[in-house]
Formats: sequence, C-alpha cells, structure tokens
Amino acid sequence: MFARSGVRPDVRIRLGPAFARFWLAHGASAVGGQIGELALPLLAVVTLHASATEAGLLGVARWLPFLLLALPLGVLTDRRTRRPILIVSDVCRASLTIAVVVAAMTGALTLAALVALVALLGAFTVAFEVAYQSFLPTVVGREHLESANSRLQATFSVAEVAGPGVGGWLIQTFTAAGALLVQAGTFVLSAVALLGIRSAEKRPEPSTLSAMTQLREGLRYVRRDPYLVALVGFSGIYNLFAQWVMVLLLVHAVREWGLTAGHLGLVFSVGAIGAVIGAAAAPASVRRFGAGPVLVACAGAESIVLAALPLIEASWADALIVVVMIGVFAVNGAGTSLSSVVALTLRQLRTPDHLLGRVNATMRWISYGVVAIGAGLGGVLGDLLGTRLGIAIGCAGVVLTVAWVAASPLRRVGDPNDIARAGVCSGA
Repeated sequence: MFARSGVRPDVRIRLGPAFARFWLAHGASAVGGQIGELALPLLAVVTLHASATEAGLLGVARWLPFLLLALPLGVLTDRRTRRPILIVSDVCRASLTIAVVVAAMTGALTLAALVALVALLGAFTVAFEVAYQSFLPTVVGREHLESANSRLQATFSVAEVAGPGVGGWLIQTFTAAGALLVQAGTFVLSAVALLGIRSAEKRPEPSTLSAMTQLREGLRYVRRDPYLVALVGFSGIYNLFAQWVMVLLLVHAVREWGLTAGHLGLVFSVGAIGAVIGAAAAPASVRRFGAGPVLVACAGAESIVLAALPLIEASWADALIVVVMIGVFAVNGAGTSLSSVVALTLRQLRTPDHLLGRVNATMRWISYGVVAIGAGLGGVLGDLLGTRLGIAIGCAGVVLTVAWVAASPLRRVGDPNDIARAGVCSGA
C-alpha cells in the first residue's frame, strides 16, 4: 500500500470564488467544445458529403495547430499574464464559430472554407488549453491542484455527457449550423466568467533570453525528466490511435450502421457518465492505491475496451448497437478521465511556475499534435481498407499505451507530492 498524500477529502476543500468563476468558464468552454465535436464532423459528412479522407482532413485541421503553435504559444504564456490570453481565445473562438454558421446558412460553406475555419478555431483552442493549465496554480495554489483538477475534469466529463446529447438534439432540430450557434454562446459565457476573476496574477519577470532560447529551455526540461517523458508518451500513443478510431467511427456509424445524430448523441452522452465517475474518483483512488497503479489500470481499461467496436455487426438492431457502444465509451471514459486528472496533477506539481507555460505547451504539442496525424492516417486507411478494418487497426494501436505505461517509471509513483518535491527542487 502506498503512502497517503495527507490531503483532506476533496469535498471538504473550499477553493474560493475565483475558482468558481474559473470553473464556470472551463465548464462552458467544455460544453461548447463537445457540441462542436459532433456538429462539425456531421456538418461535413451530412451537408458537404465528405468522404472518410475528407473527414480525416477536417480532423487534421482541428489538431494540426497543436503541432504548429503549441510551443511558441507556451513561450508567450510564460512571458505574459495568462488570464487575458484565455479571454481573447474565447472571444475569437466565438467569432469564428459564428462565421461557420453564417457560411452554412447562406450556402457559401465549402469543405475548403470549413477546413480553414476549423484550423483557426484550433489555433485559439491551443492558446486556451496552454494558458488555462498554467493559470490554474495562480487561482487555487499548488496545494489544492489535485482537488481543482479533479473538479475540472469531472466538469469536462459532465460536458461529455451533456454536450453530445444536446448537440445531437440541436442538430436534428436546428441542423448542425444551429448547434454551432449554441457553441458560440458557450465561448462568450466563458469569456464573461473569466473577466470576473480577481486573483492577483504575478506579471512574469522580463527575460533577456530570446523566444527561441526559452522554447528550447521548455523542451529540454521535459526531455530530461523521466516522469514527464513517460506522461507525454502515455497521452501521445493513446491520442494518436484514439483519434484514428474516432474519425472512422463517425463515418462508419452513419454509413454502415445507419445511426443518426440522435443515436450518436445518446451514445456519447450516456457513455460519458463513466468519465464523470472516473474524474470524481481520482483523489480517493490516488490516496488508496497510489498514482502509478491507477495510471496503469486506467491505461488498460481505456485501451482494451475499444477492441469491441470493430466486432459490432451492421445486422444488429440499432438499440443493441447503441447499448454496446454506450458500454464501450463508459469504460473508456472512466479510464481516460481518471488518468487525465492524475497525469495533469503530476505535471503541474513536477514543474516550477516560470516553466509551466512551456512545459504544458510541450506536452500539448506532442500529445495533441499526434491527433492530427492519427486523424489523417485513419481517414486514408479507412478509404483504402474500409472503415471497419481501419477501426480494428486503430484499436490494436491503442493497446500499445498499456505497454508504455507499464514499462515507465510512472508505475512506481505513490504519493504525487513525492516526485513533485524531487522534480521542482532539483530542476530535473
């Protein structure tokens, strides 16, 4: 049994009004993102009649900004106060989403225009993701990061429950363009909530180093730390193949299984209940079993269960297909949600504040950047080999995550504070 962290149970910790506003902003942004997760691909598949390769191209456009922009935005985040970056990102995402809606409603939307707008949305999503993870320690303090991350991840999981269901209903009732208009409203709400935060954010000290030197400093810090290398490998392998699977799954579900937007919304909404449970269980799980065993168990659960997807037959009744998919995504969601809380807390505790932006950006650069590669490869293989075989190959790739985590130093981590103290003090 690993040593307990000594942190009080999460329900007893009060994180204050600043966190409440931050929490609202994060939740609104997460709901918007989940609505778009379903609405944008369906807009391409149903309205623009996109092929598997074209659907994959849309995924590339969404995630490629993480490869191209995460590192320079990490440097910017460490050179500037972080709240303004969050607010500008939300305002720009709302504006771009409205542009998609206007183009769709006027008949001016083409696949090329949608890809370009999605790429711009992705750019501001990168900025938001890097800045929010770096701003959180300012809002709650490092001693409450595990509790704060657990609540944020639980909220994201609730968004995964509500977002696709709401998105599916909105798409069927008002079309995909109408659903995207609601998404734009969530970004506006997020920006307003962030404007109300009054936490004193320390302005970074002016640096004499060039942006490129600071960028290399962040990369070097991650490269030299075995725990951060293990964490980025965990998310990188999983995200590569999981996105591969998801790109093909939406196309396969609509064209081969005959599922509707409502069916898919129901699957992702009900299935994501597992993610809510996983996020809420994170603090207690780490205290009881240790961070390492939790990460290994999560890697197994979230990866192996996906292998059920290519076994689903088109001849099955719609209700049976939906039930099986709900079960798969409930288990998968519980594993990904729980492991995300633990991994993010380890990263934040392991990294000194002046490097947080660059370290978060480096992790996002790799772990989310590979999503673009997975989307592209999955789409191409889906057209070459068929969507079902493409999904099966992607599911086999996801299982490599388990081997990576089991062989890494993560498996030996008990109390997260143990490696946090070693990492920050030594500058590993």
